[in-house]
Order: sequence, then C-alpha cells, then structure tokens
Amino acid sequence: MSKKKVLIIAQEMEPYTALSEIASVSNKLPLFLNENQCEIRILMPRFGTINERRHRLHEVVRLSGMNIIVNDDDYPLIIKVASLPGSRIQVYFLDNEEFFKRKSVFEDSEGKSYDDNIDRAVFFCKGAIETVRKFGWAPDIIHCHGWMTALIPMYIRAAYKNDPLFQTAKVIYSLYDSLSQHFGYDEFASKASINNLEETDLQDFRDTDFVDMHRGASKFADAVIKVGEIKNPHIKEWVEKYENHS
Repeated sequence: MSKKKVLIIAQEMEPYTALSEIASVSNKLPLFLNENQCEIRILMPRFGTINERRHRLHEVVRLSGMNIIVNDDDYPLIIKVASLPGSRIQVYFLDNEEFFKRKSVFEDSEGKSYDDNIDRAVFFCKGAIETVRKFGWAPDIIHCHGWMTALIPMYIRAAYKNDPLFQTAKVIYSLYDSLSQHFGYDEFASKASINNLEETDLQDFRDTDFVDMHRGASKFADAVIKVGEIKNPHIKEWVEKYENHS
C-alpha cells in the first residue's frame, strides 16, 4: 500500500518561527504523520528571524529562480531547505529579500502591522503552489495552518482546478485563536487575483468593505479544523455561525 502524501503549509513552525500555537501544532503533526506511514513535505516562509546557520538551511538551486507576480510586479522566489529536527522530513522555506528579509514577522518595532502583509501572503501562497508544481509531486492532502495560508484553498479549488497534481487532493484549513490581518477588499482583490479566478471566487473573502481570510479559506476547504479554544470574539462569532450552518 502506497504512503499517503501530505503537504503541510504553515505560516510558522517550531523551531524556526514560534509566535503562537500554530508553531507547536505544525511541528508535532508532521512528526506524528511520518511515524504513521505518510510521506510529508512542508512549506513555510523564510522570515528574517530564522537563523540559517543554526538550522542548516541551504538553497535548492533546481527549485529557485521562478518569478511570482503580485499586483503586476515580478518577485524572485528562492527556495531553501532543512530537515525538521528529529526526522528526515524536508522543510522548504520560501524566500524573497523584499518580503522576508526584515528582522520581524508581521509587525514593526512599534507593534504596527506591515503595510505589505497582504502582498507577502499572496507571494507566499502563489509561491507555494508553484513550488509543488515544480516538485511534480501530487499530494493527497494539503493542510494549511494560519491566516497567511488562507488563499491556498481558493487557488487549489478555483485557479488550479484543472491541474492534474491537485485534482484529487483534499484541502484542510486549521483555524486558530489568532487575529487575521485587516485588509481592504479592493486592495486584496487586485493582488490576490491569479489565472482564471472569477470575481465571485474572491467575493467569498469579502466582509463588507474588508477581507476575512478565515471565511474565504473555509469556503473552499474540504474540511475546517478548530484548534483549541477560540477566545477572540470576532473569530468566535464566525465559528459559531459556521458550525450552525455546516
């Protein structure tokens, strides 16, 4: 019997980046799955806070060199790799100097969210899809962790719905008690657009004039997993509505 192929896409993961519960879960899950006869690959951003020497990252030249379009501009995608400690599982880090070189993750030194966080998320999600295509590796399950991965379910189900690599994949979105970033809808729609996406696809992310990344991801995912207790009132209200209509 062939192993299940599981792709984990996470915005953070121990021991590389640890800001929330996401980091712990996305570390333990692949180790557990690997012990239970699954073939695992992991994608995450190469934030500037990650120490490349300590974690033994090195560039994968055969995967690097693609350009990812965000809002009509091209950005080079660099792929680096390391082994998850305690295993042979490969963690692939998506890097771009403009988006990820800074020495903090989502906020500046004064606690203000970066103005280009939506650009960074779009770059990461588009780059993740293109990296898997370059692998030539068809996952059975794609498991997304964190708001920064929220575009993946839509891209898989709408923009890449005819790609043989993804046609049989099941997409899971894990919802955590953490704030999504707050973006204006018009800005989001122009930057997130890709391939043959319809306006109706992007509308699933709309919350009045703004964007709810969790809502959009949940619309396209095959399953949504609520991780831990949800205390954030906005997310809690949305989860209760989602559960009542499921």
